[in-house]
Amino acid sequence: MDPQYSAQDIVRCDLCETPIPPMCCDICHINLCIACVGVHLSDDSREHKVVPFHKRGSTINYPKCQKHPPKKCELQCKHCNIPICASCVSSGDHDQHKKNDILTILTSKKELIKKDLQELKKLIRPIFQQAASKFPAQKDIVKQHSLKLTAALNKQGEALHKEINSLIQRKQSEIEEMDEQHLAAITTQEDVINKALHAIKQVILDLQKLLDSDDVCLVSEYTSRNEKFRSLPAQFQVTLPTFSPQEINSEQLYQQLGSLSHLKLLITYPLTDEAARTTEEHGGRKKTPGAVSSPPARRLSDKLLSYTPKILTDIQTEFEGFDNGLYNVSCLSDEEIWIRGNNKIMNLYNLKGQLLKSVQTKSGNTPGDIAVTRSGGLV
Repeated sequence: MDPQYSAQDIVRCDLCETPIPPMCCDICHINLCIACVGVHLSDDSREHKVVPFHKRGSTINYPKCQKHPPKKCELQCKHCNIPICASCVSSGDHDQHKKNDILTILTSKKELIKKDLQELKKLIRPIFQQAASKFPAQKDIVKQHSLKLTAALNKQGEALHKEINSLIQRKQSEIEEMDEQHLAAITTQEDVINKALHAIKQVILDLQKLLDSDDVCLVSEYTSRNEKFRSLPAQFQVTLPTFSPQEINSEQLYQQLGSLSHLKLLITYPLTDEAARTTEEHGGRKKTPGAVSSPPARRLSDKLLSYTPKILTDIQTEFEGFDNGLYNVSCLSDEEIWIRGNNKIMNLYNLKGQLLKSVQTKSGNTPGDIAVTRSGGLV
């Protein structure tokens, strides 16, 4: 029998696969043909009750008494919450306890099970199936949105790299320009020295000829020119340029990269059908289904951010008193903050309490509030 199509197959004997068995064991819950009934009953390791197939499920499988085996329990002690047999009742252990018929309990429980089963199948399961069907699409949205964020981040990163490379090239151009000036000065001095050296060589040749000459007139006309060459031409003093790198402010670079808004996860508690069906008496009035409210929504981050605050630094400012008190504070970064008092001046402080900048409103009026945009602008 192909399991893939077993739901469409006919009922068969569980022992020999004979189709349409007329009998079944109501205790073992197996289907039996006529030929297999005797085989099944021959197994005396447990109790059997073979009934016609159309009467399956009619046999009550009473629990066996744990205290008086193998007697069966047909009552339930409500006080002890255990099944009891006739011997338990006659023993007097449960005289003052209320007892219920197990069949009554079974019927009541089966009604409850049937009701719960129908509710699970028709109401609860469809709701959860519908909710579950949305998750793949939600995950796809998250992935697509993440790709967009990553693309935007990479684009901004490329822009920053391009700008940094441009600044480096600008500084490199300054270095090359200074190199050209320095080399030009060296070349000029080199030309002067070489020209003087050429003249000295020529004088040496002339003097060598005079020493070898016997011409009295030429020798007597000689005038020394060594004084001209005893001093080198003017030399220039060079102070080579140095590069002093600034300390890289990672936080400022991070701010330049851009801001990313926080992920907000809001947990909501939907109004269930059970709550909508429930009405309650209060002050003599009925609360209608439309007035039933769900528990208040709460941010997931509320628990994550519920910690004891700590003072990291204390900044002294010029603001004090009622007329000149501190009115607004807005963070530019982790190291700088804008503050204002009851006037038109806004001051930028660092965490050391040093005043970095003061600006006045263009309107000349006292601002109602101050804030910093994602790009670091003051509004």
